[in-house]
Amino acid sequence: MKLRLKRFSRKKQQRLIPPIQIQVKNGKLEIIGMGAWHSYWRDPYHLLLTIPWAGFIFLICTFYITINALFAIAYLIGGDCIANARPGSFLDVFFFSVQTLASIGYGAMYPKTTYANIIVTIEAMIGLVGIAVMTGLAFARFSRPTARVLFSRVAVITPHDAMPTLIFRTANQRRNIILEAQMRVYLMRDEITLEGQFMRRFYDLKLLRNQTPSFTLSWSVMHVIDEFSPLYGMTPESLIQTNTILIVSLSGIDETVAQVVHARHSYAANEILWNNQFADIFYNAPDGHRYIDYNRFHDVLPLDEML
Repeated sequence: MKLRLKRFSRKKQQRLIPPIQIQVKNGKLEIIGMGAWHSYWRDPYHLLLTIPWAGFIFLICTFYITINALFAIAYLIGGDCIANARPGSFLDVFFFSVQTLASIGYGAMYPKTTYANIIVTIEAMIGLVGIAVMTGLAFARFSRPTARVLFSRVAVITPHDAMPTLIFRTANQRRNIILEAQMRVYLMRDEITLEGQFMRRFYDLKLLRNQTPSFTLSWSVMHVIDEFSPLYGMTPESLIQTNTILIVSLSGIDETVAQVVHARHSYAANEILWNNQFADIFYNAPDGHRYIDYNRFHDVLPLDEML
């Protein structure tokens, strides 16, 4: 038995896997079109889930009008096949199609030929499936769990317990609790291997505390820069030269909907401030109560001003 290998031309391969453009913008590596709703045009399901609501409603209305117009034309082709409909009236058969597709059945118009009954049967089946699909898509869009988590605009490297420490802030913007919240931080940078090959490498950053049983207000995430840290020996200049990026991933269970929610953020090299410290957002009121001032959530102060 001889096996024949199907050969693909280079032009066909390029159609199957289009080139991906990557650029450095504001110190961050960005993939052009990544996460954009129009990038899912080859995947209709994801396209309908990611397209803005205005576009989603427009597509639904366009499909609804188009399918009814097509069935109206089919009824017109059958001649005088709808009782109580004006002969040759597109509007009458169009609205009859609307009633059939939605299973309304007012009774004023009804099919009176075998041809019309066959078209009604096909349209009724399409209507049942279409309503189920559109309802499922609308429910999927409404029911997608989202996390409203605020990340500080910058991260700082400052002494903590006599050790240089990378710190950034997060806050839960909803007045609820994210249960079993877990935080993971990755460092991504350009490197040249011993063989001289370029590589984009990922490193896990060990955190002083990477999970909390209840994430309610704020969370200061800390990574100690010791001899085992990928940031050990790095400088602001070397972070920029190697296109270093910090990728932050937060996951947990939203107490309100009892579903897993995710949030992510990234810090470019120019968003990591050295020898700075976050301003204190906690203060005690004269009445003895403690408050959090989120207006200073992103504020940082140089260490020389703190001394």
